[in-house]
Amino acid sequence: MASFCNGKCVYYVCVFFTFYAMWSSVWAVTRYSVPEEMKEGSVVANLAADLGLDVGSLTGRKVKLDILHSKKYLDINKDTGELYVLEKIDREYICNIKTSSCFLKMDVTLENPIRIFNFEVEILDINDHAPHFRKETMHLDISESTSVGERFSLNNAVDPDYGSNSIKTYHLTESDHFNLDIQTGSDGSKYANLVLKKALDREKKALHNLILTAVDGGVPARSGTASIIVRVLDVNDNAPQFDRQVYTVNVTENSPIGSLVMKLNAEDLDEGSNAEIVYSFTLYTSEKTQDLFSLNSNTGEIKVKGVIDFEEIKTLEMHIQAHDKGYNQLSGQCTVMVFVTDVNDNHPTITITSLKTAVKENVPLGTVIALVGIGDRDSGDNGIVNITINQQLPFALNKSSDKDFALIVSEPLDREKVSEYDITFIVTDRGTPPLSDNETITLELLDINDNAPLFPKSFYTIPVMENNAPGSLLSSVAAFDPDLHENQYLVYFILEREIANTSMSMLFSINPENGDLYALKTFDYEREKEFLFHIEARDSGVPPLSSNVTVHIIIVDQNDNTPVIVSPWSALGSVVEEVIPRSIDKGHLVSKVIAIDGDSVHNSRITYQFLQLTDATLFSLDQYNGEIRTMRMFSYRDARHQRMVVLAKDNGDPALSATVTIKVSTVEQAVKVYSDTMEVPLEYDIFSDLNLYLVISLGAVSFLLLMTILVTIVLKCQKPKPTKAAPPACRNSIISQRNSTIADSTLISSDAYWYSLFLAETRKGKVVVRQPVPKAGYLISSIPRSTGLTETSESAASTLQASTTTSSSSSS
Repeated sequence: MASFCNGKCVYYVCVFFTFYAMWSSVWAVTRYSVPEEMKEGSVVANLAADLGLDVGSLTGRKVKLDILHSKKYLDINKDTGELYVLEKIDREYICNIKTSSCFLKMDVTLENPIRIFNFEVEILDINDHAPHFRKETMHLDISESTSVGERFSLNNAVDPDYGSNSIKTYHLTESDHFNLDIQTGSDGSKYANLVLKKALDREKKALHNLILTAVDGGVPARSGTASIIVRVLDVNDNAPQFDRQVYTVNVTENSPIGSLVMKLNAEDLDEGSNAEIVYSFTLYTSEKTQDLFSLNSNTGEIKVKGVIDFEEIKTLEMHIQAHDKGYNQLSGQCTVMVFVTDVNDNHPTITITSLKTAVKENVPLGTVIALVGIGDRDSGDNGIVNITINQQLPFALNKSSDKDFALIVSEPLDREKVSEYDITFIVTDRGTPPLSDNETITLELLDINDNAPLFPKSFYTIPVMENNAPGSLLSSVAAFDPDLHENQYLVYFILEREIANTSMSMLFSINPENGDLYALKTFDYEREKEFLFHIEARDSGVPPLSSNVTVHIIIVDQNDNTPVIVSPWSALGSVVEEVIPRSIDKGHLVSKVIAIDGDSVHNSRITYQFLQLTDATLFSLDQYNGEIRTMRMFSYRDARHQRMVVLAKDNGDPALSATVTIKVSTVEQAVKVYSDTMEVPLEYDIFSDLNLYLVISLGAVSFLLLMTILVTIVLKCQKPKPTKAAPPACRNSIISQRNSTIADSTLISSDAYWYSLFLAETRKGKVVVRQPVPKAGYLISSIPRSTGLTETSESAASTLQASTTTSSSSSS
């Protein structure tokens, strides 16, 4: 039914077209027929020719096509005057209640002068919906004693299509025990009952799985399926029965809630609980019907539950099921047909089309804001409607016909005074008492784009802590635009600038909607300290306006570098050894700890302190320069090795630190003796370090040695010869030769004198050291035990130097 026209492969769909020309004294109505789901752009008819209009004047007269109570499915080609499909038409959406006819009421409006033509488009149904069941699975409990021929209500399928395209029949999968009985309702709808054709035996088969298929009458036919699960029950074998299969009752619309419609009565031949009846709606009863009526499950009374409106629905069908309370429930069904009686109860209606929700503030006078249609479903005086505007506004209603008006601008508009108008239309019919209704529309005045975005500040300084997480929010750089709507919607972006071949867009990103600035990488203060770039905010007006702002990112240092000890240097975990003389004075510089920190000035400020120290009275540490100095002189009680752990800590929060372990070892300094211009080092030990057994052994060996020397001296006794005095460096020293006179002119052996001195000084708590001196004899030193290494030169020790002289040397 389609042909090609205009030479451009444009389909003019030839529709089921019926044109009625009915002239009266005033009005003429044109009617067309078109199937639903037609392709967009399909031509329905040449409306200009049918209405006797000049095609060339359609554009100049601003022809408009409006639809009452619906969407704009059709439109007029102003160049050809053809009525074509603008949007696919769904008959089931437009007429959601199944009816034999479905119309779109339309008005064609022309200006200069204003004329309105009414016409109707009948929407013809096509088979575009497949049947479907309300529930995919139906469960039935059937007693094994159920008689052959028993009927069971099944969930009927629903098909929104009408007439032959609706459900035509049902099919059931092959079964030895069940078949279908298809019934036709008063509205032509099909209902399927499951009929038992062979007695059930639960002991042989307790469960029957069936597939119910609903098929419509369209070409090609469509179908839908549902699963039926039949459970065979035992014992109770009598189902309740109604005295009639179909009941009819009349109900007035707007009947009071709670009004009794009728009372059902079903009987069960069983006794006891098997004879107690429970009434309920079956699955065939629509939800709408169940919302309007209630059913007492015990008494079978049907009462009004909701508001019944004749204009919405005129006939209702209830499918009632009565089942007993036996262990295996049995049921019976009946149908209640309810016919609704009409009364006058409709309020007048308002229909607003071609509504302009927003206009510019400089809109010309006489501009049409909306087309307003009024109506009343009642008749006579009750259907005559008057319309007014609620208050004095710069708008007026121009009457086009008894039920059509145009809302136009009657006075200049000023957005700065009033940016939005709420216009309320009030309609009132002439009934007694009169009924009224109202409808409010909102008209917004649009602004022009005359304001550029404005930032609160011209320069943003944003501190960012180093080691930030990538993607972290730095700040919000939001601007404000006093314009409205698209002129107010701002888009933010970073103006490109490269630093060291790195684009700003690789370092930072900004949310184009709200101006939130994010970091795309982790910053290191030690590598980069600041960034300077611009952010632009641009509105969405035509033409767009923009402004920019300077952003200064300052990287804030974080204490993320641990101090590194560079002096004294040591491998990881090793101990630094320092060797100092034991005779050093107070304040002597032992060592200096130097640490460095890669952080900023504040975080890299290093302070030093002892973490561990063998003797806290012996050393001091300068907390600022790391110098380790002696607080006093060493004593013989001080250990030879001192261990200290120095902590270098920075000024960060939290502070980071490093440690170094220093082992200080002390060494003895030899006493200098000048003899024949030869300097001999003096080595001595501390008495406290000798073991008791070593002292006893030394004493025994020394005694034997002394006795041997005495015997030798006696045998080789010679005349004593004076010797020169010892150098001044050895205070209290006595120099003698063998058999010389010492101080009090007493003649003793040098070995005997050494031994006597050893015993005497040992009793006094002193340490005596005897050391051979080449070509001179022996150097004997007596040192108080309490004297430190630094006191050697000034001690009251006694030193005896004995020298042996040969006869040849004496003569020389």
